[in-house]
Amino acid sequence: MSLSDFQTLLISLQPHPLLNSSIKKDDYISLDLSIQNPELKAVNVGSSDDLKSFIWNHMQKHNAKAVSGGYLEQRGIYHRSDYFNQENPETERNIHLGLDLWIEANSPIYAPLDGTVHSFKNNTNYGDYGPTIILKHTIENIEFYTLYGHLSLESLDGKAIGVEVKQGQQIATLGTSEVNGDYPPHLHFQIIQDIQDYKGDYPGVSNQIELEFYKQNCPDPNLLLKLN
Repeated sequence: MSLSDFQTLLISLQPHPLLNSSIKKDDYISLDLSIQNPELKAVNVGSSDDLKSFIWNHMQKHNAKAVSGGYLEQRGIYHRSDYFNQENPETERNIHLGLDLWIEANSPIYAPLDGTVHSFKNNTNYGDYGPTIILKHTIENIEFYTLYGHLSLESLDGKAIGVEVKQGQQIATLGTSEVNGDYPPHLHFQIIQDIQDYKGDYPGVSNQIELEFYKQNCPDPNLLLKLN
């Protein structure tokens, strides 16, 4: 299936909101966390506390209930972790492949579409996803996957591969910085066309060399969510 066909399918779908349905689209405010944002020069993005203060101040300034953004942003936040950092700029993984929704820890997360549990795992590398769930979806005979990262440890309790998940069903809650890879609380949401051999994990950050592949395999989540 071509990328354009997959994008057309995503656009045609009517998902359930990932966060509480009381949070409407107008309640979100977008935020640029890329290295091009001059406001971040005064922020220690390596500190989850400092970054949280910056994000929460942005949300309060705009009287918003949640902050969204991040697809294909080149970010400096990953420099702090050897898991992402490479000496060669072309192989350093710093281009974000998902959409982040920043909101308080323990906020409930809901399935946007019908699916089944493909896999789940606690990815414990520093700066990694922490607890992660991947759902498999089959719509119009097309298979694809959605990934939910930076969850609470409790989100993995009782999970089993192959269990059916209904659209709008709560599947998780958000984790704190102590368990989510040391980030301010947020959901990393990513759409994956071909999961390859991954289970409970999939690259959420790319380098320059592999970017074209990941842009094809992981289209913009806003095609589905339609937040902006």
